[in-house]
This record gives sequence, structure tokens and C-alpha cells, in this order.
Amino acid sequence: MKIFAVGLNYHEHNKEFDSSFISSEEPVIFMKPDSALLKDGKPFFIPDFSKEIHYETELVVRINRLGKNIATRFASRYYNEVTVGIDFTARDLQRNLRAAGKPWELSKGFDCSAVVGEFIQLKDNIQALDFYLSIDGQEVQRGYTKEMLFKVDDIIAFISKFYTLKIGDLIFTGTPSGVGPVKPGQHLEGYLNDRKLLDFYVR
Repeated sequence: MKIFAVGLNYHEHNKEFDSSFISSEEPVIFMKPDSALLKDGKPFFIPDFSKEIHYETELVVRINRLGKNIATRFASRYYNEVTVGIDFTARDLQRNLRAAGKPWELSKGFDCSAVVGEFIQLKDNIQALDFYLSIDGQEVQRGYTKEMLFKVDDIIAFISKFYTLKIGDLIFTGTPSGVGPVKPGQHLEGYLNDRKLLDFYVR
């Protein structure tokens, strides 16, 4: 099982972060190892190597068939389930790695950094969904898939040029604006079209 993620796929998030190194011609793809996966409502423990762990709420797609060099027009055949997930990022570590010109996978791919909620059947247009995250009952981040710079089908087609997609592979499709830090004791809940799919605590 592979975990793919898309960096800076929402314009407003790019403005709050830094899009100076991003090409508008193709998506920015990075990967997380399978040890990054956290599911079933298990708590997330803040690692001791970072003092600034940020949540990034995202729509997550699960691949349901084998595919390579998938054409965009056929990409929708390769998924039928989605959920809400969190791409946890060690922001302080990421800044230091980028400043040194080093790869920043360590800040993204550490253990339990890819949280996923309950997967549900996709019944609507995937580019017409809204999702949001609440912390301790207060909404902190909301996204609309119609605002993605690179649509889900285009992302799948792009990834499949380089990697064979297999059943169970996950794609984190990017985060909107509103990312921020977490701290022990917080209760995180993620919603897709007002249906709660994600529910866990930070420890």
C-alpha cells in the first residue's frame, strides 16, 4: 500500500504558505510510507523531534483497481470511496530542511502522520464536495474540492505515469487554507458534507 500526497493544491493555502518553488504546469507529489498510516480513531502522539506539528485537512481517495498510465478521462474508474484525512506536518523541521536545500520527507512521512477516517462510497461529483475540521468543537479549516488547482482525475493520471497504482493505495489531495498547530488533549473531528468521518485525540 502506497500513500501519495499533493502539495499546495489550493490557491489560498499557497498564499499563506510559500508557492515560490511551485510550477503551475503539474502537481507536486510526495509520498509517505505505510508506517505513516493512522486509522480507526487511534490517538495521535506528538513526536519529540518537533515543537510545531500542524494539521492539514484533506480529501483522501482510495484506489480500487490496478492501473498504470491512466488517461484522465478514465481516472474516475479507479476510485469509488473517499474520506477526510489529516496530513500532519512537522512545520519547524520542514522549514529547516527546505532552508538547507534538503528533501523534506522527514517532516511529512514520520510515523502516524497520515490520519484517515471512515471511507464511504462516493455518490456525488468528487469536485463538488466540501470538508472541514473542528478542534474541540470549533471549526478551524474548511475546503471545497471545486477549488483544487489540480483535479482528482488529473492527479491520478499524473501519478500513474510514474507509479503503478494498486488496490488500497491512498491519495491525499491537498489542503486548503487554515492549517495550524495541534497540542496534547485536543479533540479533532473531520467532516465530509456534514457527515463526520474522522474522530480522534491528540496526545
